[in-house]
Amino acid sequence: MIESSPLLIEIGCEELPPKALDELAQAFTAAIVAELGAARLGATQPAATFASPRRLAVQVPDVVALQGDVEETQHGPPVHVGLGADGRPTPALIGFAKRVGAEVDALQREGEGKAAKFVYRSARRGEPAAVLLPAIVERALKALPIPKPMRWGDHEYAFVRPMHWLVILHGADVIDAEIFGIRSGRQSRGHRFHHPQPVHVADPDSYVDALRAANVLVDPAERRARVRAEVERAGRDIGGTPRLRDSLLDEIANLTEWPVAIACSFESDFLRVPQEALIQTMETNQKFVPVFAADGKLTEHFIGVANIDSKDPGEIRKGYERVIRPRFADARFFFDEDLKTPLAAQQESLKSVTYQQQLGSVWDKCVRVAELSRLIANRLSQAGLGVDAALATRAAALSKCDLMTRMVGEFPELQGIMGRYYATASGEHAEVAAALDEFYAPRFAGDAIAASALGQVLAIAERLDTLAGGFAVGLKPTGNKDPFALRRAALGLARTLIEGRLDLDFEALVRESVEFIPTIGGTLSSKELKAGLDSAQVSTEIQRQREDGPSADQKVSLTRDLITFVFERLRGYYGDQGFSTEQYEAVRGVEVDTLIDFDRRLRAVAEFAVLPDALALAAANKRIGNILRQAGGLAAGKIAPAALEPGAETDLHDAIGTAETAVAPLIAEQRYVEILRQLAALRAPVDRFFDAVMVMADDPAKRSNRLILLSRLRRMFLHVADISLLPAPERGSSGTGQ
Repeated sequence: MIESSPLLIEIGCEELPPKALDELAQAFTAAIVAELGAARLGATQPAATFASPRRLAVQVPDVVALQGDVEETQHGPPVHVGLGADGRPTPALIGFAKRVGAEVDALQREGEGKAAKFVYRSARRGEPAAVLLPAIVERALKALPIPKPMRWGDHEYAFVRPMHWLVILHGADVIDAEIFGIRSGRQSRGHRFHHPQPVHVADPDSYVDALRAANVLVDPAERRARVRAEVERAGRDIGGTPRLRDSLLDEIANLTEWPVAIACSFESDFLRVPQEALIQTMETNQKFVPVFAADGKLTEHFIGVANIDSKDPGEIRKGYERVIRPRFADARFFFDEDLKTPLAAQQESLKSVTYQQQLGSVWDKCVRVAELSRLIANRLSQAGLGVDAALATRAAALSKCDLMTRMVGEFPELQGIMGRYYATASGEHAEVAAALDEFYAPRFAGDAIAASALGQVLAIAERLDTLAGGFAVGLKPTGNKDPFALRRAALGLARTLIEGRLDLDFEALVRESVEFIPTIGGTLSSKELKAGLDSAQVSTEIQRQREDGPSADQKVSLTRDLITFVFERLRGYYGDQGFSTEQYEAVRGVEVDTLIDFDRRLRAVAEFAVLPDALALAAANKRIGNILRQAGGLAAGKIAPAALEPGAETDLHDAIGTAETAVAPLIAEQRYVEILRQLAALRAPVDRFFDAVMVMADDPAKRSNRLILLSRLRRMFLHVADISLLPAPERGSSGTGQ
């Protein structure tokens, strides 16, 4: 048995991009493992990935020193082609033997009759890993996802950053290789300042300890743990609670090899600026960790993480505090300047900003969203949710105004947040101010929907208009292209309706949003609406826009496409919650007015699917559906009692009558779980019916009776879902049916 030894590969280079470091490291490990497997060099145990700002490394525990021998079979011409009538080799056979480097007599035959052909079998000796590894490493490096590789010096080769050293160790042996002009060895490099001299690596197993002794934490998990521990230590020292987001933790860990936290502070006067702006510049621009008080408010403290254990941390602290002050001063200036202008005064400037060439200005979009918000709010008010249509219209009119402020111009991530602050400062209603921030939710995967009913109304209207406009002008996502984030808008719309428990007619919402889209291929003409937009003015403007909107056929097509698009997003949404594809399709197979109703039905089907009778009833429904389809569809009419045969047929007739009486009030109240539990009791009479009764009887009266009977049964199930789409049992208990 060939012995295996651990393999270490380390690529040393200049500082790698921190946001791409994790992906590069994982991709390098995956490529090395794949190459080793293809080369038959082992790698059966999980490989370890190491990385720091100046290196990518992988350690594979079990790589053999020598490939195993393999037998190769090369196929030649058929026997009747390779041998002439006289039995002598033809030129075709001679050429094959020459190509494989063998004598004709060494060739063997494979197969019988006309399928027989000549083959050449040979044993290929395995090559040493030392010979194969240089090419393996080079191919793995070239396969890395590097969008813009760099060149350095006068070389032709390119990599993500200039390469400076290379370590390839198989066990204790150095694998001789030259990649990108760098010769391999066992000399790594330590921390740039703490340990600038070379680091001797005896073997792969001692790699992590050797680098740690040189002030480099090469294990990303260990480095992240140290960053977190250092930040918590600094937070305790200053008596605050640091907030270290996972994304910031990853970035700091990928910027440092020996992280050390430094507690810092800034002037408390800056705290009158909205804390989101200060946090944004700390985390995004400077990679600093904000510190909060017990009440959740931002304090004048922050924590920087240095890549050095300095003898004079005070100097580092001064540097961190010096670089943050100009950014905070800018934020304070922007905030003070923005407060000089009421938020509503920004409406006029929205008219000069193009939202999309064919869809008009940002102000035109606000007008459409305002009308949708008014309609939605009125419907919810009628349902007893008490959403004020005037406030909804006002919130929509102000929803994009903060985009024109200096603060959002400098920090685009604060849109909505600053709208809330500026609306409050301008004396707007508190619900309106909150909605200006909330309607952006959910902002990312896993984020909650808008908290207030008004925020939900605005979120729905905004996304409806975005989707309708995008589809109308041909921006439907294709492949990876989704410039207007329509997939995210569709999921956000669906989640808001479902998780907000808003029982709104979904098709009507989509149809109305399409109604408000301007002429396809044209542009909206911005009307001179005054800043204090009210419901009457919005309605007047929308009516003008409707007159030149899409044609009737275009509206029908757009509505249908948009509904399908949103439901496709729901497929993944429910899949993530554990619902099966069959359960989803069962509910999708029936007409549903609201998304919350779709949700109720799906959850009922999921509960029904685990009942003992569920699969058999699903199979029976599938059989019923096939029979009715062949007979021309669901049958109408009344049962002819005289044509009923006693036994299984009358039993099913009586059971269906009883079930119809029981489920009628449940259908009206949308109590789908109870409906399906009632219908589950029909399994026994259905099974007996199919075992004993021929549906497509020769007697027209009997056949009609049975088709009507099955249609009544099918309709009861379709009040919830098409359960025939659920998976059938491997051995159904239903009989012949026809």
